[in-house]
Amino acid sequence: MPTAILSDVHGNAEALQAVLADIASRGVTRVVSLGDIIGYGPEPLRSIDLVRQHCAWSLMGNHDFGVLYEPTNFNPQAESAAYWTRDAMDAEPDETLRAQRYEFLGKLKVRLVETGPDGRTPILFVHGSPRRPINEYIFPDDVVNSPDKLGTIFEKVQRIAFCGHTHVPGVFTDEPDFYPPSELTDQLYQLTDSEKAIVNVGSVGQPRDLDPRASYVIMHEPNTTAKTDGGASVTVGPMGGIQFVRVPYNIQATATKIKAIPQLHDWLADRLFEGR
Repeated sequence: MPTAILSDVHGNAEALQAVLADIASRGVTRVVSLGDIIGYGPEPLRSIDLVRQHCAWSLMGNHDFGVLYEPTNFNPQAESAAYWTRDAMDAEPDETLRAQRYEFLGKLKVRLVETGPDGRTPILFVHGSPRRPINEYIFPDDVVNSPDKLGTIFEKVQRIAFCGHTHVPGVFTDEPDFYPPSELTDQLYQLTDSEKAIVNVGSVGQPRDLDPRASYVIMHEPNTTAKTDGGASVTVGPMGGIQFVRVPYNIQATATKIKAIPQLHDWLADRLFEGR
Protein backbone atom coordinates (compact mmCIF):
# COMPACT_ATOMS: atom_id res chain seq x y z
CA MET A 1 0.00 0.00 0.00
CA PRO A 2 1.49 3.41 -0.94
CA THR A 3 1.72 5.97 1.85
CA ALA A 4 1.43 9.75 1.49
CA ILE A 5 3.71 11.57 3.93
CA LEU A 6 3.11 15.23 4.72
CA SER A 7 4.49 17.73 7.20
CA ASP A 8 4.38 21.35 8.35
CA VAL A 9 0.76 22.23 7.63
CA HIS A 10 1.11 25.20 9.99
CA GLY A 11 -2.58 25.99 10.23
CA ASN A 12 -2.92 26.39 6.45
CA ALA A 13 -6.12 24.40 5.93
CA GLU A 14 -6.52 25.65 2.34
CA ALA A 15 -3.22 23.99 1.40
CA LEU A 16 -3.98 20.86 3.41
CA GLN A 17 -7.35 20.35 1.74
CA ALA A 18 -5.73 20.71 -1.69
CA VAL A 19 -3.09 18.13 -0.77
CA LEU A 20 -5.63 15.69 0.62
CA ALA A 21 -7.69 16.02 -2.58
CA ASP A 22 -4.58 15.36 -4.69
CA ILE A 23 -3.71 12.30 -2.59
CA ALA A 24 -7.24 10.94 -3.02
CA SER A 25 -7.13 11.56 -6.78
CA ARG A 26 -4.07 9.29 -7.00
CA GLY A 27 -5.87 6.47 -5.21
CA VAL A 28 -3.62 6.67 -2.13
CA THR A 29 -5.59 5.86 1.00
CA ARG A 30 -2.93 5.93 3.73
CA VAL A 31 -1.66 9.31 4.93
CA VAL A 32 0.69 10.16 7.80
CA SER A 33 1.89 13.49 9.22
CA LEU A 34 5.32 14.48 10.56
CA GLY A 35 4.05 17.33 12.71
CA ASP A 36 3.76 21.10 12.93
CA ILE A 37 0.07 20.84 12.22
CA ILE A 38 -0.39 24.28 13.76
CA GLY A 39 1.53 27.52 14.26
CA TYR A 40 1.81 30.51 11.88
CA GLY A 41 -1.42 29.83 9.96
CA PRO A 42 -4.98 31.16 10.40
CA GLU A 43 -6.93 27.91 10.69
CA PRO A 44 -5.38 25.72 13.40
CA LEU A 45 -8.63 24.08 14.49
CA ARG A 46 -9.64 23.07 10.98
CA SER A 47 -6.12 21.80 10.33
CA ILE A 48 -6.10 19.65 13.47
CA ASP A 49 -9.50 18.20 12.58
CA LEU A 50 -8.42 17.37 9.02
CA VAL A 51 -5.27 15.60 10.25
CA ARG A 52 -7.29 13.71 12.88
CA GLN A 53 -9.75 12.63 10.19
CA HIS A 54 -7.42 11.71 7.35
CA CYS A 55 -4.06 10.69 8.85
CA ALA A 56 -3.28 7.27 10.27
CA TRP A 57 -1.00 9.05 12.76
CA SER A 58 0.88 12.27 13.29
CA LEU A 59 4.09 13.18 15.08
CA MET A 60 4.71 16.23 17.25
CA GLY A 61 6.50 19.19 15.73
CA ASN A 62 8.14 22.07 17.57
CA HIS A 63 5.15 24.35 16.93
CA ASP A 64 2.69 21.74 18.19
CA PHE A 65 4.88 21.48 21.28
CA GLY A 66 5.10 25.27 21.58
CA VAL A 67 1.33 25.71 21.52
CA LEU A 68 0.70 22.81 23.89
CA TYR A 69 3.46 23.75 26.35
CA GLU A 70 5.69 26.79 25.75
CA PRO A 71 7.10 28.44 22.58
CA THR A 72 10.71 28.41 23.77
CA ASN A 73 13.32 30.03 21.49
CA PHE A 74 10.68 31.15 18.97
CA ASN A 75 11.13 34.40 17.04
CA PRO A 76 8.58 37.13 17.88
CA GLN A 77 6.30 36.31 14.93
CA ALA A 78 6.27 32.59 15.72
CA GLU A 79 5.77 33.21 19.43
CA SER A 80 2.83 35.54 18.83
CA ALA A 81 1.29 33.00 16.46
CA ALA A 82 1.70 30.23 19.05
CA TYR A 83 -0.08 32.20 21.76
CA TRP A 84 -2.86 33.21 19.36
CA THR A 85 -3.26 29.56 18.30
CA ARG A 86 -3.61 28.50 21.93
CA ASP A 87 -6.22 31.22 22.49
CA ALA A 88 -8.12 30.01 19.40
CA MET A 89 -8.13 26.46 20.74
CA ASP A 90 -9.30 27.64 24.16
CA ALA A 91 -12.10 29.68 22.56
CA GLU A 92 -13.76 26.56 21.09
CA PRO A 93 -17.28 26.60 22.61
CA ASP A 94 -17.76 22.84 22.32
CA GLU A 95 -16.06 21.52 25.46
CA THR A 96 -15.88 17.95 24.14
CA LEU A 97 -14.29 19.00 20.85
CA ARG A 98 -11.87 21.32 22.64
CA ALA A 99 -10.78 18.49 24.93
CA GLN A 100 -10.42 16.07 22.01
CA ARG A 101 -8.09 18.42 20.15
CA TYR A 102 -5.90 18.96 23.19
CA GLU A 103 -5.86 15.23 23.90
CA PHE A 104 -4.86 14.55 20.29
CA LEU A 105 -1.94 16.99 20.49
CA GLY A 106 -0.89 15.70 23.90
CA LYS A 107 -0.59 12.12 22.64
CA LEU A 108 1.54 12.89 19.57
CA LYS A 109 4.78 10.88 19.51
CA VAL A 110 8.17 12.39 18.68
CA ARG A 111 9.45 9.45 16.60
CA LEU A 112 8.02 6.31 15.03
CA VAL A 113 9.48 3.31 13.17
CA GLU A 114 7.62 1.26 10.56
CA THR A 115 8.60 -1.44 8.09
CA GLY A 116 9.36 -0.06 4.65
CA PRO A 117 7.64 -0.80 1.34
CA ASP A 118 9.92 -3.80 0.71
CA GLY A 119 8.52 -5.49 3.83
CA ARG A 120 11.82 -5.58 5.74
CA THR A 121 13.63 -2.23 5.76
CA PRO A 122 13.04 -0.14 8.92
CA ILE A 123 11.79 3.38 8.21
CA LEU A 124 12.26 6.09 10.83
CA PHE A 125 9.86 9.05 10.98
CA VAL A 126 10.66 12.27 12.87
CA HIS A 127 9.79 15.94 12.58
CA GLY A 128 13.23 17.51 12.99
CA SER A 129 16.13 15.06 12.79
CA PRO A 130 16.88 11.47 13.82
CA ARG A 131 19.22 12.87 16.49
CA ARG A 132 16.87 15.51 17.93
CA PRO A 133 13.37 14.62 16.72
CA ILE A 134 11.52 17.85 17.48
CA ASN A 135 13.91 20.77 17.10
CA GLU A 136 17.02 20.02 15.03
CA TYR A 137 17.17 21.32 11.46
CA ILE A 138 18.96 19.46 8.67
CA PHE A 139 19.78 22.06 6.01
CA PRO A 140 20.84 21.32 2.41
CA ASP A 141 24.09 23.24 2.89
CA ASP A 142 25.00 21.00 5.84
CA VAL A 143 26.44 18.57 3.28
CA VAL A 144 29.19 21.15 2.62
CA ASN A 145 29.34 23.19 5.82
CA SER A 146 28.62 20.55 8.48
CA PRO A 147 29.54 17.06 7.22
CA ASP A 148 30.39 15.95 10.78
CA LYS A 149 26.89 16.92 11.88
CA LEU A 150 25.38 14.84 9.10
CA GLY A 151 27.66 11.93 9.92
CA THR A 152 26.44 11.91 13.51
CA ILE A 153 22.83 12.16 12.39
CA PHE A 154 23.19 9.28 9.94
CA GLU A 155 24.49 7.10 12.79
CA LYS A 156 20.90 7.22 14.09
CA VAL A 157 19.49 5.93 10.77
CA GLN A 158 19.46 2.23 9.92
CA ARG A 159 18.45 2.76 6.28
CA ILE A 160 15.77 5.36 5.58
CA ALA A 161 14.32 8.27 7.57
CA PHE A 162 11.69 10.91 6.84
CA CYS A 163 11.59 14.41 8.30
CA GLY A 164 10.21 17.91 7.75
CA HIS A 165 10.95 21.05 9.80
CA THR A 166 13.06 23.03 7.28
CA HIS A 167 10.20 23.22 4.75
CA VAL A 168 12.72 22.39 2.00
CA PRO A 169 12.10 19.06 0.20
CA GLY A 170 14.84 16.76 -0.98
CA VAL A 171 16.96 13.70 -0.23
CA PHE A 172 20.08 13.59 1.95
CA THR A 173 22.41 10.64 1.45
CA ASP A 174 25.28 9.49 3.62
CA GLU A 175 27.91 10.37 0.96
CA PRO A 176 27.01 13.09 2.16
CA ASP A 177 24.96 14.76 -0.54
CA PHE A 178 21.62 16.49 -1.05
CA TYR A 179 19.32 16.08 -4.04
CA PRO A 180 16.40 18.51 -4.49
CA PRO A 181 13.41 17.02 -6.30
CA SER A 182 14.36 18.89 -9.49
CA GLU A 183 17.54 16.79 -9.72
CA LEU A 184 15.67 13.47 -9.48
CA THR A 185 14.38 11.80 -12.63
CA ASP A 186 10.60 12.29 -12.64
CA GLN A 187 10.98 13.64 -9.08
CA LEU A 188 11.27 10.00 -7.94
CA TYR A 189 14.01 8.77 -5.61
CA GLN A 190 14.59 5.04 -6.07
CA LEU A 191 15.48 3.32 -2.80
CA THR A 192 18.59 1.13 -2.89
CA ASP A 193 20.59 -1.17 -0.62
CA SER A 194 23.76 0.81 -1.23
CA GLU A 195 23.11 4.03 0.73
CA LYS A 196 21.30 5.49 3.69
CA ALA A 197 18.87 8.33 3.00
CA ILE A 198 16.99 11.00 4.93
CA VAL A 199 14.02 12.34 2.98
CA ASN A 200 12.68 15.79 3.76
CA VAL A 201 9.07 15.87 2.55
CA GLY A 202 8.84 19.67 2.43
CA SER A 203 5.93 21.70 3.76
CA VAL A 204 2.22 21.62 3.00
CA GLY A 205 1.41 25.02 4.43
CA GLN A 206 4.56 27.15 4.22
CA PRO A 207 7.11 26.03 1.57
CA ARG A 208 10.52 27.69 1.76
CA ASP A 209 12.25 26.47 -1.41
CA LEU A 210 10.97 29.38 -3.55
CA ASP A 211 8.13 27.22 -4.90
CA PRO A 212 4.85 28.37 -3.30
CA ARG A 213 2.99 25.15 -4.09
CA ALA A 214 2.25 22.74 -1.25
CA SER A 215 4.72 19.85 -0.97
CA TYR A 216 4.37 16.21 0.11
CA VAL A 217 5.73 12.79 -0.87
CA ILE A 218 4.36 9.34 -1.69
CA MET A 219 6.27 6.24 -0.58
CA HIS A 220 5.62 3.62 -3.27
CA GLU A 221 5.91 -0.14 -2.99
CA PRO A 222 8.53 -2.06 -5.04
CA ASN A 223 7.89 -2.85 -8.69
CA THR A 224 4.78 -0.71 -8.98
CA THR A 225 3.89 2.23 -11.22
CA ALA A 226 3.78 5.87 -10.16
CA LYS A 227 2.02 8.60 -12.11
CA THR A 228 3.93 11.84 -12.66
CA ASP A 229 2.21 15.22 -12.52
CA GLY A 230 2.19 15.14 -16.31
CA GLY A 231 0.33 11.83 -16.34
CA ALA A 232 3.23 9.63 -17.46
CA SER A 233 3.85 6.25 -15.85
CA VAL A 234 7.12 5.67 -13.99
CA THR A 235 8.32 2.26 -12.84
CA VAL A 236 9.33 1.99 -9.19
CA GLY A 237 12.41 -0.17 -8.50
CA PRO A 238 12.72 -3.38 -6.47
CA MET A 239 13.32 -1.53 -3.16
CA GLY A 240 10.48 0.96 -3.54
CA GLY A 241 10.60 4.66 -4.27
CA ILE A 242 9.81 8.14 -2.94
CA GLN A 243 7.86 10.49 -5.21
CA PHE A 244 7.88 14.24 -4.57
CA VAL A 245 4.60 15.99 -5.38
CA ARG A 246 3.69 19.70 -5.60
CA VAL A 247 0.11 20.94 -5.38
CA PRO A 248 -1.17 24.46 -6.16
CA TYR A 249 -3.73 25.93 -3.77
CA ASN A 250 -5.55 29.21 -3.11
CA ILE A 251 -2.74 31.19 -1.50
CA GLN A 252 -4.73 34.41 -1.58
CA ALA A 253 -7.47 32.87 0.57
CA THR A 254 -4.96 31.90 3.26
CA ALA A 255 -3.14 35.24 3.07
CA THR A 256 -6.39 37.15 3.49
CA LYS A 257 -7.27 35.14 6.59
CA ILE A 258 -3.82 35.75 8.10
CA LYS A 259 -4.03 39.51 7.55
CA ALA A 260 -7.44 39.59 9.22
CA ILE A 261 -5.88 38.35 12.49
CA PRO A 262 -3.90 41.11 14.31
CA GLN A 263 -1.77 38.62 16.25
CA LEU A 264 -0.46 37.09 13.00
CA HIS A 265 2.21 39.18 11.27
CA ASP A 266 1.44 40.20 7.67
CA TRP A 267 4.83 38.77 6.65
CA LEU A 268 3.42 35.29 7.34
CA ALA A 269 0.96 35.96 4.52
CA ASP A 270 3.35 37.67 2.12
CA ARG A 271 5.95 34.89 2.26
CA LEU A 272 3.44 32.31 1.02
CA PHE A 273 3.33 33.87 -2.45
CA GLU A 274 7.09 33.49 -2.87
CA GLY A 275 7.64 30.16 -1.12
CA ARG A 276 10.11 31.54 1.40
